[in-house]
Amino acid sequence: MRAVLTKLEQAKQLDRVGDQIQRGIWSALPRRWMRDLLHGVWLGHPLHPALVQVPIGAWSASAILDLLPGQRRASTLLVAVGTFGAVPAVIAGWNDWASLSQSQRRVGLVHAIANGIGLALYGASLGTRLRGRHGIGRILGWSGLSAASGGAFLGAHLAYKMGAGVNQAVPELHRLDEGWHPVADLGALPEASLVTRKVNEVPVLIYRNGDRVTAMLEHCAHQGGPLGEGDVMKVDGLVCVVCPWHGSTFRLDNGEVVHGPSATDQQTLPTRVMGGVLEIRMP
Repeated sequence: MRAVLTKLEQAKQLDRVGDQIQRGIWSALPRRWMRDLLHGVWLGHPLHPALVQVPIGAWSASAILDLLPGQRRASTLLVAVGTFGAVPAVIAGWNDWASLSQSQRRVGLVHAIANGIGLALYGASLGTRLRGRHGIGRILGWSGLSAASGGAFLGAHLAYKMGAGVNQAVPELHRLDEGWHPVADLGALPEASLVTRKVNEVPVLIYRNGDRVTAMLEHCAHQGGPLGEGDVMKVDGLVCVVCPWHGSTFRLDNGEVVHGPSATDQQTLPTRVMGGVLEIRMP
């Protein structure tokens, strides 16, 4: 299985189809607020994995009820809930997929195909059940759950092995020693400019606005892009930093995500000034 997944990650022949789909998604979702909504920026958490609980939960429960006598109506209802509930999950998933790196998109494409097959099988299962052909409906449902389970396996591989959709910056917190660490002389920090310093070899982004100084992890939560090379701009009156790689936008006063594709906030670090020296520590 490891060898198969490695080959899938390296399957460049998928890129031609994937690149066309990616352009189609960006054309279908031309406005940034649409993409932010589907990324889960408003939630502070990726939306897709939250939405998939509806179809997976409903379909799994339906598969169990199909093994019990007298549960046709309840099972059919759950198949319908799962099938219609899968639609927003699919849309949010494709939106996230379009912002992944190329190797991640290869695995994500097969993940989407497997789930698409599962959805089609469940749609057919619902249709046959409504026509009273519950035996065939059960077989189609179990087949759909098998396909969706394969898709879920690939989704877990994307998240846990390839890091898709997870906060790429937070693991660097574990490289910081306990206690306060000196970063820079406060008087040497320029006003309203991005400054990058390393603490325990961890890049930290410093931004000074008058007497207020903010420190946050410098690698972007989305794909680890260098925020220190990003632009500072105002968004809705808030001073933000824009990642130069994919455009994720974070408030510089508290790290809150304003625009995706990142759906999680940028980790900030507590600061203090001792003897004119700015110090930071782990949260």
